[in-house]
Amino acid sequence: MSSESAAANATSTQESADPRALTLENVERTLDELRPYLMADGGNVEVVEIDGPIVKVRLQGACGSCPSSTMTLKMGIERKLREAIPEVSEVVQVL
Repeated sequence: MSSESAAANATSTQESADPRALTLENVERTLDELRPYLMADGGNVEVVEIDGPIVKVRLQGACGSCPSSTMTLKMGIERKLREAIPEVSEVVQVL
């Protein structure tokens, strides 16, 4: 294999495994960083759907009925996902 084709293969592999791409795997990886904090308060988060640049989640357990859930969703989950995956434009809660 020539060095040019080896470089092209390496580039395409890097692109498909881009940790900043909007994929379910990358969203889950980012949420895994937040889950210990949610679980400490008796809650969790589940990805329901990725609809274009919008990630739809369901807050579970105590987080689903907590009066601060909107703040958790926007200031915690959405902020972290947008930092990690720039393509995310919004995170919305579905019931």
